[in-house]
Amino acid sequence: MRRPRPSPSPSTQAFWEATGKDQFLIQRCRACGAAQFYPKTTCTTCGSSELDWEPASGRGTLHTFTVARRATHPAFAGAEPYVVAIIELAEGPRVTGNVVGCDVDEVRIGMPLELVWDDEDPDGIRLPLWQPAAN
Repeated sequence: MRRPRPSPSPSTQAFWEATGKDQFLIQRCRACGAAQFYPKTTCTTCGSSELDWEPASGRGTLHTFTVARRATHPAFAGAEPYVVAIIELAEGPRVTGNVVGCDVDEVRIGMPLELVWDDEDPDGIRLPLWQPAAN
């Protein structure tokens, strides 16, 4: 399956460039210390524009999920069923992604997950995916 590709914006460009190097970046506010994801131009906690990028650990916990039994996009046709999830990163922010590497019936809220990458796209962008953690 070829997942739909993003169109990077000025606020997300650094994140998508890092995915080509197998890095998942989050933003951290220099003013209040809050970590955030999805990339923004200002801190969602205090409103400061003093944001730095830092690599995330690639570890998280499944916060919630749904099993898509019908394709939610034409690119997913034939890949059903698949899991659309919200993952709470070890660093705190929550991200949306797909859980792979296990049967959809094995997916449970609270399960530990780890980051894996889809195949590299010619433009250097890789999509983050999540699988059950090895330990």
